[in-house]
Amino acid sequence: QVQLVESGGGLVQAGGSLRLSCAASARAFSNYAMGWFRQVPGKEREFVAAFSLSGGSTYYAASVKGRFTISRDNAKNTVYLQMNSLKPEDTAVYYCAARQRGTYLIDSTYEYWGQGTQVTVSS
Repeated sequence: QVQLVESGGGLVQAGGSLRLSCAASARAFSNYAMGWFRQVPGKEREFVAAFSLSGGSTYYAASVKGRFTISRDNAKNTVYLQMNSLKPEDTAVYYCAARQRGTYLIDSTYEYWGQGTQVTVSS
């Protein structure tokens, strides 16, 4: 069982930055490929960023590429999402998730999820 706890969300003006953190209680954290998703009320959860299963590659949604960066610190069992040049359309609840198989893009392949952290970007 893996528990994920996100933090770092909040209210920021457009153009600002936030860094989300996701702390994992996994004995073999490095064995999990981590990802970030987001969801707006009334809409489906959407992919934001993720690591490949090998950890050697990163993937981003087109809407955030060049502005967001996913990173991880295996020694701290933590994955991060650095978000720069934020836009009002980035407003959502952000979730981190962990998987050991399957494609990074589909949320159903992720086995474990955090509770989410709210990010609100004002215009």
